[in-house]
Amino acid sequence: MRLVKRFGPGPVVAGAVLGLFVLVAAVGPFVVPYDSVATRVGDRLLPPGSTASDGTFALLGTDQNGRDVLAQVIAGSRVSLLVGITVVVVGVVVGLVLGLLAGYYGGWLDTVISRIGDMQLAFPSILLAILLAGALGPSLTNVIVALAVTRWVIFARVVRGSALTTKGREFVESARVMGASDVRVLVHYILPSCVQPLLVAATVQIGLTMVAEAALSFLGLGVPVDQASWGSTIANGRDYLASAWWIAAVPGIALTLVVICVGVLGDAARDESDPAKEVVAR
Repeated sequence: MRLVKRFGPGPVVAGAVLGLFVLVAAVGPFVVPYDSVATRVGDRLLPPGSTASDGTFALLGTDQNGRDVLAQVIAGSRVSLLVGITVVVVGVVVGLVLGLLAGYYGGWLDTVISRIGDMQLAFPSILLAILLAGALGPSLTNVIVALAVTRWVIFARVVRGSALTTKGREFVESARVMGASDVRVLVHYILPSCVQPLLVAATVQIGLTMVAEAALSFLGLGVPVDQASWGSTIANGRDYLASAWWIAAVPGIALTLVVICVGVLGDAARDESDPAKEVVAR
């Protein structure tokens, strides 16, 4: 009840749904005894709630190759969440370091980092990810690398703006006068001011990264065929929308729910960190 009063019902429900997906991704493969890539031609295109030829229950039906859709959704949730979190962590680390250096030192270093970021932002991120993924080949690691390259600049800009605002404040100048090294100033005085906006940006980017991973897998540039992914499952069902809608609809609904929940939590984090809210509260 305290969480509902503080954040509202929306973020609490979104957090619960997202937590459920994380739980399913973590323990689902151990609970559901189905192989997500095992084919059973005799059980192809079974509707949800059907019983397979071996007596197993296909809760969400099967696809055109007889693969269990529920097992694919569970396996795909692991891939999507792993890619989303890993890409954001890598992007945050790279963007944090470059943003701190650009914002604190300025000069030619800031110019070089900022111009590289501007050139990358001028190119659509999804097209850059497609280019990199196509060059590297289908692999979970390559997907993470391709998407991380497109995300670091977002975090670098957030950190650079916070560093520029903070480095001229009195307590930073006092630390310099007292003889504090640049590393100490960056770690103990500049970095804390960057954490809050960085976390808000990271929360939003997790959902966008999951959509980008699904898009790459949909195009055949994501995870290899021996791994299930929400994007590849949706691609498998695009030719069966009229006769077997559940193949594409179920992973599509799962992806939509997760992205919406992440977006709601990101908005809640942004509102919670808004300085104007603290002023009004006072």
